[in-house]
Amino acid sequence: MLRVVSNKTRVLWLIKGLGPGGAEHLLLGAAATRDRDRFDVAVAYLLPWKNALVERFEAEGVATTCFGVRDERDLRWVFSLRRMLRRNPVDIVHVHSPYVAAMARLAVRALPKRLRPRLVCTEHNAWGTFKTPTRYLNAFTSRLDDVTIAVSREAKESMSGRARQQCEVLVHGVDVDAIAELIEERGIVRSELGIDVNTVLVGTVANYHPKKDWPNVLDAARRVADLGSSTKVRFCLVGQGPLQGVVEKLHADLSLEETVTLTGHRPDAVRLMAGCDIFILGSKYEGLPVAIMEALALGLPIVATRVGGIPDVLRHEDNALLVNAGDPGALANGIMSLVKDEALRERLSIGAKDLSAEFDIARAQARIEAIYSDLVEQRIH
Repeated sequence: MLRVVSNKTRVLWLIKGLGPGGAEHLLLGAAATRDRDRFDVAVAYLLPWKNALVERFEAEGVATTCFGVRDERDLRWVFSLRRMLRRNPVDIVHVHSPYVAAMARLAVRALPKRLRPRLVCTEHNAWGTFKTPTRYLNAFTSRLDDVTIAVSREAKESMSGRARQQCEVLVHGVDVDAIAELIEERGIVRSELGIDVNTVLVGTVANYHPKKDWPNVLDAARRVADLGSSTKVRFCLVGQGPLQGVVEKLHADLSLEETVTLTGHRPDAVRLMAGCDIFILGSKYEGLPVAIMEALALGLPIVATRVGGIPDVLRHEDNALLVNAGDPGALANGIMSLVKDEALRERLSIGAKDLSAEFDIARAQARIEAIYSDLVEQRIH
């Protein structure tokens, strides 16, 4: 249940699940960075099996409530949310999932005006990537937001009507300094993975989800192995999710056992990336991936697809190599360019570290909290 603290702004974060995804990790970072003297924050989520981060939220003093439905289309959660907000009113509801946002807007609007919180929605992906019903529901209900935030310019430009007009682009962030400290564990990580000093280790962190295009990543790894190099190349790929069986079968079909390690879910995924020499992301579409920000903080040269907010922040041949989505040959060639050219790796690494300061979570969290405060002030007056 939410804790009622009269002298603080009461905020409820609402999201589909608390699994190890990008939006969830952004929220966890916000939980750690929040101004605890001014804001009392709780989080509610829908799906009980997406609970990998629950203990970490609780450790940060953020109470969690699960509505316990089988999927977001089981609308019992909407009535549970409405009951929660009636019994324990809050000042702000901040939603982080598109379908959940559409239904939450209606639940909030149905409350008596004296109990109705201000509504903030963060769009983590372009509307064109939503399923058709979700896209139409958002177009219809987004006018009910008090503030809409987009994590990338592309996400904002994909919106329609008033949603786009009232939307603010806010590049989110990570704890850059804490991540950078993990570089000290590079040697230990490589030893754990059985990687010697002469091997180039390529890594990624991505859920087993269609948008991450794992066939593209694994096909590229197969091509890298087939191209051959005087430098040994290995892959450490971290992920979990609904397509696990598909990914594991393709890994076996491509005979990648000797080249690619699929680690499954790892709570220390960023630590594993600290042992890598190159970071890759082969997505079909994105907002602005947390994994990219983490790779920058680690100073890793990046090969990524030119999708979503990625080309807004990464500059080709300055701090990354950008390739077209759905082209495993281009992804493989980008990897091989870095494998063969240590000077290029070093240059992109320096560029990544220089850029990483722009993704300090404290900056993003300060802006979000300013939005909360402005909304509460408007309500008072």
